Amino acid sequence: MPIQSMKGVLRALLMIAAFSLGVWGHASGVIDEFLFYLPDVQFLAVEHLWLTAVSGSLAIVVAIPLGILLSRPSMARWAESAMQVLNIGTTIPTLAVLALSMSLLGIGVVPAVFGLFVATLLPITRNTYTGLKGVSPALKEAASGVGMSPAQRLFRVELPNSLYVIFAGIRTALAINIGTVPLAFLIGAGGLGELIFTGIDLYDPVMMLAGAIPTAMLAILVDALIAFIAFVFVPRGVNPARMAHA
Repeated sequence: MPIQSMKGVLRALLMIAAFSLGVWGHASGVIDEFLFYLPDVQFLAVEHLWLTAVSGSLAIVVAIPLGILLSRPSMARWAESAMQVLNIGTTIPTLAVLALSMSLLGIGVVPAVFGLFVATLLPITRNTYTGLKGVSPALKEAASGVGMSPAQRLFRVELPNSLYVIFAGIRTALAINIGTVPLAFLIGAGGLGELIFTGIDLYDPVMMLAGAIPTAMLAILVDALIAFIAFVFVPRGVNPARMAHA
């Protein structure tokens, strides 16, 4: 069967499935129950995004300079040891990290932001380090040969050539962050976890899904947004997405 015909069949099947799901949802009253939770979803989604924005921004601000520092030749002997220290934040279960944060900082937003920051730090640092280390030595030698200082070489050669890898780390980190934020509800920080965990406690599947589905959608939307930013700002020569659209 030609590829175009297969695509047409799949598109038709998806439309039929979506229509059938809509009919079932309306007939069973599930859609009405979802709409009942809509004001809660809107309010809690804002809290969810705020926690992600604050903790994710702090992680980016700290992780990128840290990755740059660890990629310098003078730090070569310490880089992997530092990565193993950062890896603790992802090795320890996130709920345990939040519990430790709560024991040190109390209950509420502050320990949640700190715990999410720790859980988000490694992917960005690791990708920044890996991206900079992956820049061709020939490019570095050429930059030094034309008289660039180490700082000029970093900002004009190394960082532009590693941006795609750095953005990949940011996408991964923020996806992890959004998926972890529901746990922040357990230490009093709000977010869509309020609907998820309350729905589980009450054995209310619709309430649970009213929190879980928006969480998944937020992760997809934020990932798409970061991908678009990377598409625009990463130079064409080192951006596979832009080269594919050339």
